[in-house]
Amino acid sequence: MRVVKEAEERKNEILDAAERLFGTKGFDGTSTNDILNEIGIARGTLYYHFKSKEEILDAMIGRMTDQLLAKAEAIVTRKDVPVLQRFTMMMLALNVSEGKFDQELLEQVHRPQNALMHQKMERRLLCGITPVMTALIEEGIAQGICQTDYPEETAEMTFLYANTVFDDLMEHSEEERRRKIEAFIYNLERLLNMEPGSMREAVIPIFSRRQIRNSRLKNGGFYA
Repeated sequence: MRVVKEAEERKNEILDAAERLFGTKGFDGTSTNDILNEIGIARGTLYYHFKSKEEILDAMIGRMTDQLLAKAEAIVTRKDVPVLQRFTMMMLALNVSEGKFDQELLEQVHRPQNALMHQKMERRLLCGITPVMTALIEEGIAQGICQTDYPEETAEMTFLYANTVFDDLMEHSEEERRRKIEAFIYNLERLLNMEPGSMREAVIPIFSRRQIRNSRLKNGGFYA
């Protein structure tokens, strides 16, 4: 057991160093030598755990997204909280700026030269959040809150649209943003066969939080 624990600790040490370096120098600007020098280990030790820098990236993104998804899953299982309120809480839980992650790294994720990091994170989040959101939609169906024959596909479309159109890499005027939020609510309600306005209270807080976050970014604050 001790050997396994030590190996896991070393692996996390490498990932911690990679997060710091990718955050300050970018993925492309960081070499495996940089990581070795940061930790003070031999190249053989690094390659025992990771065969390449890309493999380190995969593990790093996996660790970050797994923590986010764990928070989202914990929220969805809280049956004492109304379904629509859990939807809001779940989406906010996926906001990486709310956690302990290195903000410099998150800024790097959204830079054009680090598109690979951004793509890998989005793909992993989609695969992880779809079954979680599907379970929430199915619970809503059982309670008569919504109705759809395609809960999984609705979950995929909801996450993909929200994560793509409202991504921080997309630049919208205030009017464009307002219209897209209204369109998102309008179409989500129709996907779920809900009365007009049913999702407004659940969705608006998600975008309000993002707007506050982006304002802080412009003023030298955090980024996600």
